[in-house]
Amino acid sequence: MAWNDLQDAMAGHGYVASDDLSVALHLALSLGRPILLEGAAGVGKTEVARVLAAVQDTRLLRLQCYEGLDAAQAIYEWNYQRQLLSIRAAAEDGETGASVEARIFSEDFLLERPLLAAIRQDKPPVLLIDEIDRADEEFEAYLLEILADYQITIPELGTIRAVTRPIVVLTANGTRDLSDALRRRCLYTYVDYPDRATELAILSARCPEIEMKLAGQIIGFVQKLRKEELEKAPGIAETLDFAAALMGLGVADLTDDPAVLQATLTTLLKTQSDQASITTEVAQRIAGRAA
Repeated sequence: MAWNDLQDAMAGHGYVASDDLSVALHLALSLGRPILLEGAAGVGKTEVARVLAAVQDTRLLRLQCYEGLDAAQAIYEWNYQRQLLSIRAAAEDGETGASVEARIFSEDFLLERPLLAAIRQDKPPVLLIDEIDRADEEFEAYLLEILADYQITIPELGTIRAVTRPIVVLTANGTRDLSDALRRRCLYTYVDYPDRATELAILSARCPEIEMKLAGQIIGFVQKLRKEELEKAPGIAETLDFAAALMGLGVADLTDDPAVLQATLTTLLKTQSDQASITTEVAQRIAGRAA
């Protein structure tokens, strides 16, 4: 599949990808390399993995990263409750020793987490490692071994090698600097907020019933709003929520009713200070410039 065919296929699933992103994803698929997508929250990085899984007609496995994430949550752990019950049952039957230990440390008691599950699929899945910058540096060490060799060592079972190589998508919001070692193993693309034409195409694809005049006003309003001094600039998902709210209220023009416009800003502004800073007067000024 050529990069522009991939771009068209993603568009068919409602994702309007830039040329740069489409080429990067095409190269990642062709070379079998992980791809690191970095950018502000809300620009559509996570959605890339979901749509890519749909295009490839394969399973999406998601690992949501957070501070303190370790191998038990990310790779595998043992079902301790079942192991304990099995040990008690064996003791009641008079069974002890190596046979009990071998049984409780078998596949029947193994709980797969996303990283282990990803290398054991018959068909290459899309493995989304979301917000890798929220995980600790120690977790990156686990991840580097897996991305380098696509194998996992479980002391009780031995080394499990990949059945197929997953399509790995990592996302980062810039919470902390990632290690050079991790970056070297990945292709890299910075995903920015879309330009006016692209965001208008996204809105039209997701809300095909919207009037073009209102769609143009919405995109103009949101893109100008992002230039205000906000704690959290609205992302693409917020733009779609804003459009849905306006359409649900029967709004045909942003400048018609200041009170309604102000009320719908709850879909765009997600902190108290941002809502306080964008007053009715400010919202009307922005809407007037976007009209």
